[in-house]
Amino acid sequence: MKTGWIGLGAITVYTYSKNNSIPNNLGVHEGRLAKLPYARKGVSTQTNNFEKQIEPMKFKGSLEKSKERIKKIINRYSNSKIIKEEKNYLHVVFESSKMKFKDDVEFYFNEEKKIIDCRSVARVGYYDFKVNRKRYAKIREEYR
Repeated sequence: MKTGWIGLGAITVYTYSKNNSIPNNLGVHEGRLAKLPYARKGVSTQTNNFEKQIEPMKFKGSLEKSKERIKKIINRYSNSKIIKEEKNYLHVVFESSKMKFKDDVEFYFNEEKKIIDCRSVARVGYYDFKVNRKRYAKIREEYR
């Protein structure tokens, strides 16, 4: 019984720590966002895995105008926070209201291709119940 409680405590501490730590593989490296994890807890415009693939958005005017439009949409979500902003990149964290689970959402504004690539991944768990896919679809619809 005591071992069970210790195990449960360890899992709780691990989950809390992982949920509150920004992953170290985020950002754009040679025009690419990080690969998705094996677990079914995210989506990306840059993956070849059909189950995890989403379509990129096209620029609406310049990079700056496209980024401002995305930021305006993001700021409508009360559970979102822009963590990092660069000329061609946004890192946003969305937090679920009840369990406080965090998802890292990255937008890469590819000026050469005039598209917005996105990677959206839950920090913890194995399956995200398609939350990331649904959120991206909603953002994409608002962006149109």
